[in-house]
Amino acid sequence: MNGAIDAPAFPMARERGCPFDPPPQLRRSERISRVRIWDGSEPWLITEYDDVRALLGDPRVSADATRAGYPISTVALRAAVQRNRPFMSMDDPEHAEYRRLLTGYFSVKRLERMRPRIQQTADRLLDEMLAQPIRAADLISAFALPLPSLVICELLGVPYAERDRFHRLAGTSISTVTSAEEAGMAAEELLGLIRAVVIERQAKPADDILSHLTQSGRLSVDEITGIGKILLMAGHETSANMISLGTALLLANPEQAAALRDDDDPSVVASAVEELLRFLTVVHHGRRRLAVADIEIGGVRIEAGEGLILAIETANRDPRAFPGDPDVLDIRRNARSHLAFAFGPHQCLGQTLARMELQVAYGTLFRRVPSLALATPVHELPFKHDMRIYGLHALPVTW
Repeated sequence: MNGAIDAPAFPMARERGCPFDPPPQLRRSERISRVRIWDGSEPWLITEYDDVRALLGDPRVSADATRAGYPISTVALRAAVQRNRPFMSMDDPEHAEYRRLLTGYFSVKRLERMRPRIQQTADRLLDEMLAQPIRAADLISAFALPLPSLVICELLGVPYAERDRFHRLAGTSISTVTSAEEAGMAAEELLGLIRAVVIERQAKPADDILSHLTQSGRLSVDEITGIGKILLMAGHETSANMISLGTALLLANPEQAAALRDDDDPSVVASAVEELLRFLTVVHHGRRRLAVADIEIGGVRIEAGEGLILAIETANRDPRAFPGDPDVLDIRRNARSHLAFAFGPHQCLGQTLARMELQVAYGTLFRRVPSLALATPVHELPFKHDMRIYGLHALPVTW
């Protein structure tokens, strides 16, 4: 690989710009350019919507993080993938085989039957929060984190009583400052937690995903445990961060919050969810890929074996894809074509569930707590600059 002259470091810092926006330096990046990551390698950074979308669906691009040249995001993640490669880091047809075992559990029809249960959970959590004598709370611990955690635990069959443990372990796993040793220990403890559930489900199956996988007879205990770990982490971490970060953004844009709160049309909430997903893009270190054949794009030749970082966060702010100033939050915008759930064969398996949780969360929260307000100025909020999934460590609110 030919080194770039003064290739900027990636990921780029958000601290100097608006915390809801991609990093200023990233916004100024060229359509296709080199960046330097933690291990000294210089993958290609792709920033425009059409290029990112095309590459996500290109069979000449691999998601296999164990391949030489893959631009993995941290040393801890590299160690974890080498130790236990998740199915989302596989390519087809191997990847497709795993997805087929799970797609029935994430179908629109099946998940819609869960909506009343999710609504009941959201209402109960808010009942508990509003019943406190002090009209203030950390919205993350009171609402944003327990809602998706309860849902994914029920879907998987993992005891919710273990929530504090798996929240801690998941946080260690996705931290950008965790050592490989610390991440490895957290991963092994989390795998042990899920493995115990899998073994129990072999003997006493129930109506959940882990039971379904154990009874299929197609996977080993270790394979099912690995799938459970990925689903458990993805099922609560991204949704919890979107609920809290999206709420903070709406409270910082009161006219948008009012439009969401005061309109009885459920399509407005659905539209708001798509716009918030587009605007915030909580997977904020790009989608990582590897070219497995030569690719010509944007007048640049990418050679087989070179790494790619597909900047979803800038693609989702591309004015050619989202006209009408994509840097302005507009909950009535048609943003459904955003790439927050990626695109192509590795598009997020749980996107229907995530959309439903966000629709219930935002709709219920702003309807039931119309006086909700930030208890801390936006610039003083503890944003997750130290995590691969962006969000907030805490969200103090009053009402």
